[in-house]
Amino acid sequence: MKVRRRARVTAFQALFEIDSVGHDPTYAIYMRLAEEDLSPEGEAFCRELAHGVLRHREVLDRIIQRIAPEWPIAQMAITDRNILRMAAYEVLYTTETPTKVVINEAVELAKLFGSDSSGRFVNGVLGTLVAKRREYAHEASAAAPPTSRADEAGSSGNPLSES
Repeated sequence: MKVRRRARVTAFQALFEIDSVGHDPTYAIYMRLAEEDLSPEGEAFCRELAHGVLRHREVLDRIIQRIAPEWPIAQMAITDRNILRMAAYEVLYTTETPTKVVINEAVELAKLFGSDSSGRFVNGVLGTLVAKRREYAHEASAAAPPTSRADEAGSSGNPLSES
């Protein structure tokens, strides 16, 4: 598996853990990274995805809810919800990865971790997001400015070494 896909899987697993059982985000991300042998670039990408989703979760959830109003965010499968958050974050807040790649990666994660219908659901929501990207990008940019990742996890990312 390629480095960026492994980083996405690791970020997804941390976000799933944080969302499903309420573990401390910094600790959950640190522990998932400790279990995965990622390059420094892979670790940085994983941290950016996970922290970016957490930093912008409220606005991401509002946008996802507007796209799929028949599926309340709290009732959506945890898998689907977190895959959609990650992909929406990449589409709306980053420019590093082409949109088609983001959607393909999200659909593949949904097929790997979700139900039989997750891939289609994720693809449909993200298709609408991309079709109305300007509208949603405006809403996303109106959100509060992001905090630095160093503020969230300390310079090493190890929550056990920072006090």
